[in-house]
Amino acid sequence: MTMTLTSTAFDNGSDIPALYTCDGQDCSPPLDWRHVPEGAVSLALIVVDPDAPDPAAPKMTWVHWVLYNIPVRTTGLTEGIAPDALPQGCLQGINDWHRPGYGGPCPPVGRHRYFFKLYALDCLLPDLKSPPKVKLEAAMDGHILETAELIGLFQR
Repeated sequence: MTMTLTSTAFDNGSDIPALYTCDGQDCSPPLDWRHVPEGAVSLALIVVDPDAPDPAAPKMTWVHWVLYNIPVRTTGLTEGIAPDALPQGCLQGINDWHRPGYGGPCPPVGRHRYFFKLYALDCLLPDLKSPPKVKLEAAMDGHILETAELIGLFQR
């Protein structure tokens, strides 16, 4: 079976509730995943907005959350998960606010897409010392067994 990533807060392709944005509590939405492939040793999660700053003229991909070395026995993350409540062994990278943790949607203009992407890896990555997305992606290169994606939308 194909690995899946879902949320009880919003369906794929639908609006992310304001609670999970800078207009609300800016807490992470609940996430669930199933069917992690056999042979996976760890998981990584990257959340990005490829429509920044303006969907009519995107100039960059804004990084909202970077997690890696999530244990494969984990089946999801709870709403508003605190750093000290992350699964044991899970490490965080930095987002484009230059801090670890989740930073919710906060677009200056237009309707943006937010891609929650889960990666099943064939290895446990070394401690990359709070990597940005690009450094994590380089470390994952050649180790990705499967991916799952959930897309949410938000406009202020």
